[in-house]
Amino acid sequence: MSDHIDGPRTTADPSIDVTDLYFFKDPKNPNRCVLVGNVFPFGGETALFSDAILHSFAIRHVKVTGVGADAGIKPFGSETRFSFRFTPLKKSDGPGRMVQTGTCTLPDGQVLAIESGNESGTYSKDKSVRVFAGVRSDPFYIGYVPSMPSDRNLVEGDNVLSLVIEFDTQSILSLKEGSLFGAIFETTPVDVTPSSLMVRYDWVGRPEHTNYRIAQAGKIDLRDLWNQQTPFELDPDLIPLFRQRLDESFKKWDLKDGKVDWDPVALNANINVLIDDFLVVDVSKTISDSTHLEIEKSTIEGRPYTTGGGRTLDANVTDICITWLVNRDRGPFLQSGATQATQPGGTSFPYVQPPNKKIFSISRSAELTASASEVWSLIGKFSNPWHPLVVEIKTQGSGTGELRTLQTVDARFITERLTSLDNAQMTMKYTLVSGLPADRYDGVLTVVPKGSGCVVNWTVDYHPSGISKFFLNLIISTLVDAGVNDLKKRFGSVK
Repeated sequence: MSDHIDGPRTTADPSIDVTDLYFFKDPKNPNRCVLVGNVFPFGGETALFSDAILHSFAIRHVKVTGVGADAGIKPFGSETRFSFRFTPLKKSDGPGRMVQTGTCTLPDGQVLAIESGNESGTYSKDKSVRVFAGVRSDPFYIGYVPSMPSDRNLVEGDNVLSLVIEFDTQSILSLKEGSLFGAIFETTPVDVTPSSLMVRYDWVGRPEHTNYRIAQAGKIDLRDLWNQQTPFELDPDLIPLFRQRLDESFKKWDLKDGKVDWDPVALNANINVLIDDFLVVDVSKTISDSTHLEIEKSTIEGRPYTTGGGRTLDANVTDICITWLVNRDRGPFLQSGATQATQPGGTSFPYVQPPNKKIFSISRSAELTASASEVWSLIGKFSNPWHPLVVEIKTQGSGTGELRTLQTVDARFITERLTSLDNAQMTMKYTLVSGLPADRYDGVLTVVPKGSGCVVNWTVDYHPSGISKFFLNLIISTLVDAGVNDLKKRFGSVK
């Protein structure tokens, strides 16, 4: 995925995990630009910015140093940098209200106080900069992860922590040396010294670089090593290693349609441009949903670029990237099943949409040949270990409020609370206490008589937290499907 879970270290600590970077013009004012940086994939509605991390945007001038076989886009000059730092939660006005506050340090050293979730944001003194921080709907969308094709957005319903900077282009960026820029977004420790073992946790330039270009199945995972590189200034000693990985990766992508579209010269040019990983933007030209990678691709193809490149919130970057790698834009556009994010990007500050609160549902039914009473005698007892994926059940208490802890065959421990049991109506309701990454999880199991047999209905309503809806759906549907299929085997099903 774009830059989500892009290595062992970031997977282990979502708070340091950069997921995305966007750079586009304000749709309502072409004299202002917008930067959006996201962290903490699958953060739910309650994710917090870490107070031990600096979240920073860096922008530098870049120039096209050659085209075609000599293609290159190189940085020069000094950085323009915005850095965010946050505090732990604290009480604020209003009974029981807790807020997270922080600061944003602007390129000129001015420090803005910010409150997470305040959609009005904070302006600089001269109104040239406006900043926002808070939980938002993840604007990324993807319909294809290697080996897992999908007909929908695989991060549907997910939330991230967003940082947004809207700024006056002329005031913030020096245009005397050109209008072409490269941008990155990174997470670093708050206190870094020359002796620090870790100077950078994660960073992103172009989307999909680490997971789609650097990562490669069957090889040593280089993503953590890549994530510790200094943006704009890769370690010269490691560049050959990264070039070799890109060469291997690009060749594999090229052959996915059974044809070779990248000859050795073009392949080398592609590596020359993409190894210098920063989001390329020309702030003097038009930036739209379709202009992502246009500057890079034109440079590699040996022609002048015509757009502002960049990346909008609604750009279909995954399919743009894959199509370029697979057929060099000489074949059909490889459109996946995902055509938009859960919530498309907005046209006004803060552009990224409010966090998703939608409740998802999984429902299964089975018509069985056994009587309703016979089936209910098995599944209508909260403590009965009838499910094929449950090894053991331990209970605490009885009646409404009873707790059960299920040990599953994959060593997962799931604790649930009985909220309602109606033997006359053969209906059981329960809710999750712990053991699954959900901030809501409510199950209903019913048995309805039908002739001499019955119908079993099982529904689970849930909202993910700390994991993609796609993967939580997979976990829950596996449990429900296994249970329903076991009942069919035990009691016989009506065909």
